[in-house]
Amino acid sequence: MRNRYANLTRIRALHPERDHLAIYQTMLRHEFPWDMKLGLNLAFNRSFSVPAIAAVHTATGELTERTQQRIDDTGLLMYEMVLNGFDQPRGRDALRRVNQIHRPYDISNDAYRYVLGCLVVIPTRWLRRYGWRRPCCHERAATHVFYRELGRRMGITDIPGSYEEFETWFDAHDATHLQPNDDAAAIERATRTLMLSRIPRPLAPLGDALVSAMYDAPLRRATRVDTPAWPVRAGLHAALRTRARLQRWFGTPRTEPLFADGITTRSYPHGYEISQLGPRQDQTPAPPDA
Repeated sequence: MRNRYANLTRIRALHPERDHLAIYQTMLRHEFPWDMKLGLNLAFNRSFSVPAIAAVHTATGELTERTQQRIDDTGLLMYEMVLNGFDQPRGRDALRRVNQIHRPYDISNDAYRYVLGCLVVIPTRWLRRYGWRRPCCHERAATHVFYRELGRRMGITDIPGSYEEFETWFDAHDATHLQPNDDAAAIERATRTLMLSRIPRPLAPLGDALVSAMYDAPLRRATRVDTPAWPVRAGLHAALRTRARLQRWFGTPRTEPLFADGITTRSYPHGYEISQLGPRQDQTPAPPDA
């Protein structure tokens, strides 16, 4: 049997500042592929739910009227940057496209920082709770450095200087700004439909409750989602913890990295051009200030 902790051993031999991309890629593509993908989805859900950010998205209609394509575009741009870094051609093209998409909008620096904070903190907390092992200090630091670099290249300022500082800032900002709002509720209803389509058929009758159980209380409150019954919450928690134990005891390191055969999505089954991802600016209505 291959050493279950072989990747962790390699990660601990790397430097989280210099080797942050290699560490973050290993987390996503080898160590925690399912958990990282889900954690990033939850992170984007949360970032879409702050009133100022939610208002931008409902005004454009991208998340409420073209939900599948908008989610696919966001994921593809993110994965291109993770898979290629910011200095390789595809990573540079993805970053350029991200900046082009956001340039027309008057989005505050705090709003941008909050989105970065969601991407840093939410997946890490999911791994702490439901990963087959807890992320180590090198992995937390590398996650922070990757998104700090993304933020710097997007012109975001005053990014906290460490994972721990970012987590503290995020919690304070989240407590103040993640408030109930109709725009977030509309976005949640649209994105929920996509999540429900991925629930295994035997669990379909519990689909709505299971999706709600994956949210924490502040996110449910912001999106006006009812708290599911405690047996559903307890059952989901027990199932996820059992899955983590089974992976830890019987799992082996992933030999074929996630996305080894390329990235495919429902919106682009035959491939895509990075320059075409995201809304066409000439068709996007002007949103309110964020």
